[in-house]
Amino acid sequence: MTTAFEQILYEVDDPVATITLNRPDQLNAWTARMGHEVAAALGEAERDPAVVGIVITGAGRGWCAGADLGMLAEVTDPDGDGGSRERAAGQIIGASVATPGDPDAGADLRGTYTYLMSMAKPVVAAINGAVAGMGVPVALACDLRWMSTSAVVTTSFAQRGLIAEWGIAWQLSRLVGPAHALDLLFSARKVGGEEAERIGLVNRAVAPDELLPTVRDYLVNLAERCSPTSIAVIKRQVYLDLHRGLGDAGTDAERLMVASFSRGDFQEGVQSYLQRRPPKFERIGENPPAY
Repeated sequence: MTTAFEQILYEVDDPVATITLNRPDQLNAWTARMGHEVAAALGEAERDPAVVGIVITGAGRGWCAGADLGMLAEVTDPDGDGGSRERAAGQIIGASVATPGDPDAGADLRGTYTYLMSMAKPVVAAINGAVAGMGVPVALACDLRWMSTSAVVTTSFAQRGLIAEWGIAWQLSRLVGPAHALDLLFSARKVGGEEAERIGLVNRAVAPDELLPTVRDYLVNLAERCSPTSIAVIKRQVYLDLHRGLGDAGTDAERLMVASFSRGDFQEGVQSYLQRRPPKFERIGENPPAY
């Protein structure tokens, strides 16, 4: 099944939905329309019970080379009036995008890009090429990242007179530690796939022609072996527990464990193990599990 958009491609091949940023001549530079289309495609994937996991990748040589240069030019135009610059900045931010995901996730997981973290299904960035500027927070908002060994990442912000945008100071320091985060943000140097894997910026670096097959194989394995409901609850646990102490996290885990005992997935998980057969877990669509 394929749904038509203008600046992205969206395709579902059970159990994987693939969103491809599709402005290859501009290295998939981000626009307001692209932001709206990505959000719409994510919403479709969230509601589709055929989808267990979502991949975001790029067409051509880039993953996302940052904000579209035309949008940046409007923001920096010295002859533009304050209102036009503000509108252009608003387009880059894309804050008006109606985002999918759990509306009860709290403000921390419902930001301009961090809404990806509030979705019930895993979102994987398959980084096929250059990632720069505001492409970085989009990649970091994905749950997992696989990166081509030929791709590079640069934060860019300090070299453009900007700051660590869209919450990436929080995200980077938790992924790679404060020292690596400060290095990447201070210098805006280019980081290749192998170094990105070594410092924990990405889960794995793989050969370019192996990138999408590897990511798909990972998600197919999840679909065949793991409960989508359990994945949804675990995802929420991990992100919410980043904001609280061990005691609260442990108490909440006890509550969630008791709730899981009453679900059919628990019975199926035990029985399939005892009977030495693959489990048959229910997919999730319109009604994701309550936390």
